[in-house]
Amino acid sequence: MRLPHPLYGLYERRLAASLPREAVPRHIGVILDGNRRWARSLGATASTGHRRGADKIHELLGWSEEVGVEVVTLWMLSTDNLSRTPQEVAELLGIIQDAVGDLAATGRWHLQVMGALELLPQSAVDVLLVAQDRTAGVVGLHVNVAVGYGGRREIADAVRSILREHAGSGTSLEELAESFDVEHIAEHLYTKGQPDPELVIRTSGEQRLGGFLLWQSAHSEFYFCEAYWPDFRRVDFLRALRAYAARERRLGR
Repeated sequence: MRLPHPLYGLYERRLAASLPREAVPRHIGVILDGNRRWARSLGATASTGHRRGADKIHELLGWSEEVGVEVVTLWMLSTDNLSRTPQEVAELLGIIQDAVGDLAATGRWHLQVMGALELLPQSAVDVLLVAQDRTAGVVGLHVNVAVGYGGRREIADAVRSILREHAGSGTSLEELAESFDVEHIAEHLYTKGQPDPELVIRTSGEQRLGGFLLWQSAHSEFYFCEAYWPDFRRVDFLRALRAYAARERRLGR
């Protein structure tokens, strides 16, 4: 375990104090990457890395509250992850269920589970939805828990939802095609009604989205951190916010 440098705390406090509050993003997306590689570097099992990564989530949400973030989206399990060995998928789902249950038990955060839940075992879905329901009345940081999530899948689900909605009201395909615009997609995404993420953070040094919030991140700023997710520190979070605040956001203009 790394011991903090004597000046580390001072640096962290100054960094936090230097952040302009008006430049804090309302919505942050986080790709929690590097759990398995962190564990492998220590000679530990993948499940050890996933559990350590799950423990880190409480810290991240606390840091987000401190600076005034309104929405955090956590990518905890992708549709691609479901192709791993059945044993690892089962272990990972168990860890996610425990983590989401622990988040709900705090009563601090409003949880929303999102993803292609039909791809998951019904027992896991039931646990996740119970945790979500427990926080339905919580006013505070909104936390999207992306499980069985893929950006392409989300867009396809949105289009299917639109088609079903209009088929039910008797709209013809020709009429739908004539009136269809980008807002129709936005209104049927898992994150409908929420601001798009202004900042997306990915840990572990990988510099790609991998399908995370493909539609919503069209104008997001990206921050890639070298640390594996279990090693992600408050100072890394603050550096991401500092980098975001320093950028000129033209939003495609």
